[in-house]
Amino acid sequence: MTDMPRILHLVDDATPGGITRVLDHIRSCPLMAQTARHELWTVARNAALPRCDADMIVSHLSLSWRGLPALISLRARHPGTPLVHVEHSYTEAFTALNVRAKLRFFTMLRTAYALFDRVVAVSEAQGAWLTRRRLVPAGALRVIPPVVDLAGFRALPAPQGAPRVIGAIGRLHRQKGFDILIQAFRQLPDAGLALHIHGSGPEEAALRALAEGDPRIRFFGHSGQPEKVMASVDLVAMPSRWEAFGLVALEARSAGRPVLCPRLDGLATSAGADGLFVTGHGIDAWARALQRALAATDSTPDRAAGCEAVFAEGWAELIASCCGHAKRAPQSAGAGAAPGTLIAAGLS
Repeated sequence: MTDMPRILHLVDDATPGGITRVLDHIRSCPLMAQTARHELWTVARNAALPRCDADMIVSHLSLSWRGLPALISLRARHPGTPLVHVEHSYTEAFTALNVRAKLRFFTMLRTAYALFDRVVAVSEAQGAWLTRRRLVPAGALRVIPPVVDLAGFRALPAPQGAPRVIGAIGRLHRQKGFDILIQAFRQLPDAGLALHIHGSGPEEAALRALAEGDPRIRFFGHSGQPEKVMASVDLVAMPSRWEAFGLVALEARSAGRPVLCPRLDGLATSAGADGLFVTGHGIDAWARALQRALAATDSTPDRAAGCEAVFAEGWAELIASCCGHAKRAPQSAGAGAAPGTLIAAGLS
């Protein structure tokens, strides 16, 4: 156990969400603990990064021009330590919808990625985009789809009969496309249907305004019990405008719930082969797709078997390729935290 590599994960967004839950899984999963000791430091966004005593440093940071000096300093102060970046955010669809100065944006990404020994894409589609745009050299790229502990989702009984409750689960942000879903749902005449929206975010007031007057649409806010939320719905709709992976889709599959989503970015991976894919984001197209999905009664639960093992194997291979079997230097004061310890760096 003492010779296990110490892997330090840096994150600048500790708000509840998919990244936080994946990092919690990394630190608590027994499979992950078989090959390394994983620790987490929370740092301030775009601020100076700490000097780290670790066998490998993993960035889950938000990349930007403003944050580049901190990354350059991190690289300079750890010349012999493998650095890895996990790209949780940027995708082809994100860039198409949100980036005007694309050449400048791609220059920033190439510059940032070049500071790392490896870059991890969270889906095959994202990895293909990074390669196609020559943002990451092929030899430096790894694809490791994220995962959380899915046991609680797999334990849920699959819905019986035609779906009646549609679930929209996630941050209430333009990215998630819940505005499209609400307008499409309102075209369905069946008074016995329900749309349950679980989450919070900056678009809540606008979404409530879109739903006003339709008692079938209910808002439940953010929940810290995702399995309980999944148990309350029969089908999950994800009209996302961009999505690096789509953890909710993986959780829905594990719970035997159909997933309705566009085939873009990482959703083609997370929704699985049995995903119900919608072309585009047109409201009428989504209304028709909802009608088809709600009429289906013969879906077979997927349950996403083996995802946790694939995730652990991917990380084990990454760590072995970066760290080999070299023993790390003696720990400095405060570096011997137990596996899974959350360390707040306290930087400003």
